[in-house]
Amino acid sequence: MAACAYGEPMNNRPRASLGRILHDLGSTVLDVAASPGDLDAEVTGVHIHDPFDEPLVQPGAIVLGVGVRGAPEISALLQSARGAAGVVVKLPVDVDEQVRATVLETGVAVLGLTRAASWAQIVALLRSLLAEGDLSEPGEGPQGDLFSLANAVCALLDAPVTIEDRSSRVLAFSGRQEEADPGRVETVLGRQVPPRYRRMLEDRGVFKQLYQGREPVYIELDGDSINRVAMAVRSGDEILGSIWAAVREPLTPQRQRALADAAKIVALQLLRERAGADTQRRLRADLLSTVLAGGADAAEAAGRLGIATQRLCVLAAQLIDPPGVDPARAEGDRQRFCDALALHVAAIHPKAAAAPVGSVAYAVLPLNPGDPSRAGDEEARAVHVAQSFLARVGPRHTANVGVGRLAASLPQVTRSRADADRALRVLRARNATGEAAGYSTVHFESLLLQVADVANAEEQTPTGPYQRLIAHDREHGSELVSTLRAYLDAFGDVNLASAQVHVHPNTFRYRLKRLVEISGLDLSDPDARLTVMLQMRIFGQ
Repeated sequence: MAACAYGEPMNNRPRASLGRILHDLGSTVLDVAASPGDLDAEVTGVHIHDPFDEPLVQPGAIVLGVGVRGAPEISALLQSARGAAGVVVKLPVDVDEQVRATVLETGVAVLGLTRAASWAQIVALLRSLLAEGDLSEPGEGPQGDLFSLANAVCALLDAPVTIEDRSSRVLAFSGRQEEADPGRVETVLGRQVPPRYRRMLEDRGVFKQLYQGREPVYIELDGDSINRVAMAVRSGDEILGSIWAAVREPLTPQRQRALADAAKIVALQLLRERAGADTQRRLRADLLSTVLAGGADAAEAAGRLGIATQRLCVLAAQLIDPPGVDPARAEGDRQRFCDALALHVAAIHPKAAAAPVGSVAYAVLPLNPGDPSRAGDEEARAVHVAQSFLARVGPRHTANVGVGRLAASLPQVTRSRADADRALRVLRARNATGEAAGYSTVHFESLLLQVADVANAEEQTPTGPYQRLIAHDREHGSELVSTLRAYLDAFGDVNLASAQVHVHPNTFRYRLKRLVEISGLDLSDPDARLTVMLQMRIFGQ
């Protein structure tokens, strides 16, 4: 177990080259349809092609050509994806002489995605392979990885292997999955053992036998399924997961020992990744907090997150806890909510960052460079991203999202964060649920809340005509304040205003006359109307 299946030491993980990724995924998922030669291009991220967006592809990205069909469209995609490591389209791939020539010209490979896989699945698979070590300092690379281990075990057992957690979610898999049965292919594509197979294993007591024992378990399956051998991965008495190999006969004693030894190494790697994930989460939260706060260290933090030179929008998302929720459960829900936000914005832009700060999950979303005079359009696009996120997480999570104005430079990020916080506060004041709002659309409401804060801090109270109307209503049980509010809201239309308060127009006119007499309010004076309207909004009643 000193070396992985690539012949490289596992304590020196190779960079994420296109060839390595294809080796990890295997032909179960991706096939090479047209290649410029070697597949040694470094892969830096995943980009989803949208024909309606500007074609700004990060160098080294894998470009997912959703909806791209036919040789002419593939050639056009290759031209717009210059600098990318490869483009992916659904099989069958239409490769003609023009496509081959464009591949050689651009140096971008064309890959075919199996029809059985969804685009969401390939995004998840690719991000799993690219995610490790994103924030590592130079010289602090990860000590091996689960995919290398899976391929090493595959070589030892001469069988395709998956490494799974306690919930039968696939953490990593080896090559050669195409040699297994349809159930294994479905498991790899979905990154989860299908429920029907898991129920079958539970009914047969496989998990109980697996987790209670310390030796590999051989499982005979029915029909066209290939048999399995499984080994629990544990740290002391804690079950961390399991290793599964698709085999046609029981393992020899030598290979059983090799699998047991491999389980110990996998346990160490799972513990290392669990600690690393906690550290990375804290690191990202600290870096993002520094960027949002501004100051002397913001530029360095933004550089480590990879967003120092980007045009940015800040999103502030807050989960609405149900009444009486347990504090520990609420904290777990907030962390999962923030993880979902991070995954969502990362699918929009590879340099997007998200982390919890207090009870709010913040995301900094880079936006494509454009005309500065169209900053409002970019804010609207960020609001659309927030709305799509809320649609995806609901109804499991009820939340609101505030979106700040575009920050054209790093020092403006703190302003965008303040904007997002204020938009979020407006939504809370409205008792909104599941809504997203950009600061520009709630600017006036936000200003009123700020003025109300000042009035409350200074213990100010209503004055003038408005104060006299409140006092009269309180003393006599009248409804002069509601009459005035309806009149102002209806722009002086008595018929419309009387309908709003459900009284006859003549009755409404009488009340209007009385409130003028009592308060001394001059309804013909625009400044007087504005004054009383602002007091109504600030002080309520």
